[in-house]
Amino acid sequence: MDIFQALVLGIVQGLTELLPISSSAHLFLIPWIFNWPEIGDFDVALHFGTLLAIGIFFFKDWIALIKGGYRQVVKKEKSTEGRMFWYIVIATIPGGAIGFLLDHFAEGLLTNQFIIGIALIVMGIVLYIVDKNAKSEVEYKNMNFKQTFLIGLSQALAFIPGVSRSGITMTTARMMGVKRESAAKYSFMLSAPIVLAATLYKIKDFAFGELSFYIGVLASFIVGIIVIKFLLEYLQKGSFKVFALYRIVIGLIVLVIAFTRI
Repeated sequence: MDIFQALVLGIVQGLTELLPISSSAHLFLIPWIFNWPEIGDFDVALHFGTLLAIGIFFFKDWIALIKGGYRQVVKKEKSTEGRMFWYIVIATIPGGAIGFLLDHFAEGLLTNQFIIGIALIVMGIVLYIVDKNAKSEVEYKNMNFKQTFLIGLSQALAFIPGVSRSGITMTTARMMGVKRESAAKYSFMLSAPIVLAATLYKIKDFAFGELSFYIGVLASFIVGIIVIKFLLEYLQKGSFKVFALYRIVIGLIVLVIAFTRI
């Protein structure tokens, strides 16, 4: 993979992983549209870039969560941070395990342009309807075990390209009355353990000797930081409508291109 392709894919990853529009779909579609080589394990490297963005942007939050989780177990000190830390841990296990098994079982079977196009459209419609009709009552710090667990469980559906991990978790959060900004923050925090696990699992395959690797990861990281800040500020007053409509439009475009290439 050349430097230009790595740069483009890094930017795309930074934009689409953290917005509810599916990074897996875009990282598959961009090479497909422009006849570039398949990216293979470079996908995980790009996810590492957005993982760094989440780690840096929420650095103080992570420190507080880890300290809170430790004190809750060792010193029996209860706190919001300790409670949310263990909620994230528990919510990650079933969603991550089921998603891994499904992804392994269906590996290569779902990377189809028609499936991706349909998934983009369907989830766009679901996101729009849910966000429009959901109440906005629950803050991030007030989320309960049932809400966090079901949001984590919903991650299992992200193995379908076009569904989007952030898209399905934010939609599930909104379905249960979580405020938009809080839904986005919890989605970001929840994604970190699974992406970290995938990174450690695939790190031996990373192309550390190639400049394109660092260009892609750096682009993903920088754009990721910008997108996190933008989305959290935007959702204080805005809705998910624009992202839902984008999904539908892109999904239709994908289906049209796919039909013309038959």
